Amino acid sequence: MEQMINLLINGLATGMLIFLLAAGLTLIFGLMDVLNFAHGGFFAWGAYSGIWFYNVTGQYVLAIIFAMVVGLLLGGLTEKFIIKPVYGNHIQQILITLGFMLVLSELLKVIWGPNQLPANAPDWLSGSWLIGDVIIIKYRVFIITIGLIAFFTIHMILKRTRIGLIVRAGVMNKEMVEAMGINIQKIFMLVFMVGASLAALSGLLLAPYSGVIYAEMGMDFAILAFIVVVIGGMGSFTGSLFAAILVGLSGSFMAYYVSELSIAVNMLLMILVLIFRPQGLFQGKG
Repeated sequence: MEQMINLLINGLATGMLIFLLAAGLTLIFGLMDVLNFAHGGFFAWGAYSGIWFYNVTGQYVLAIIFAMVVGLLLGGLTEKFIIKPVYGNHIQQILITLGFMLVLSELLKVIWGPNQLPANAPDWLSGSWLIGDVIIIKYRVFIITIGLIAFFTIHMILKRTRIGLIVRAGVMNKEMVEAMGINIQKIFMLVFMVGASLAALSGLLLAPYSGVIYAEMGMDFAILAFIVVVIGGMGSFTGSLFAAILVGLSGSFMAYYVSELSIAVNMLLMILVLIFRPQGLFQGKG
């Protein structure tokens, strides 16, 4: 029972990290119809910039804010100069964003070096709690909490605010939104920046969780994010949460019981969804 609880917490923490990365990706695709393979680059830059800031200042909360601001800025610049010229052309989007992610990865090596860098959690998040015979690691609970806060905050914005209404309407029918006199291009940039910021937050949270950061980490986790988007449904924010938790839990339990299948299980889940429910579990809405 103790091991089951630890696997459950570990899977939920991993799922929340993937969700933060995939949530922005699914909103970007759902509203903008953009296949952004550079999303993993924002993830890696969030990890590097946040850990650098934390090492300099010793303030982890401020490091989280700093990483998210870096993500916002990178997202805005990317949308304006990289994505905007290739709207409507998926082939060009794939090529240019893949190339840009490689550029972002190489820039990390230029600034911080090619070697892996250590990343430690702050003292107040280190260690664990002992509840009965169960050891609960503090940092994993922190990740789960941040993920849930992010989900409910963005969910409320999407459901209860005017900007959220515009975003949801834009996902379903961009032409209708434009016909109402709303500047959809500004909404595009805002959504892209928020998505990049969530990716940067995910990268920073992952850093102490894994203990090291490296320039190619963006590609590794971007693949998981795309799997989650496919499983949850293109454009479905809620679907991203449930799919990410499903991927996180399946990976956690498989790694313990059948370690040889811990990587393949994610692909298997995606294949099953594509065969039996190709529109995704949540049909790309909500």
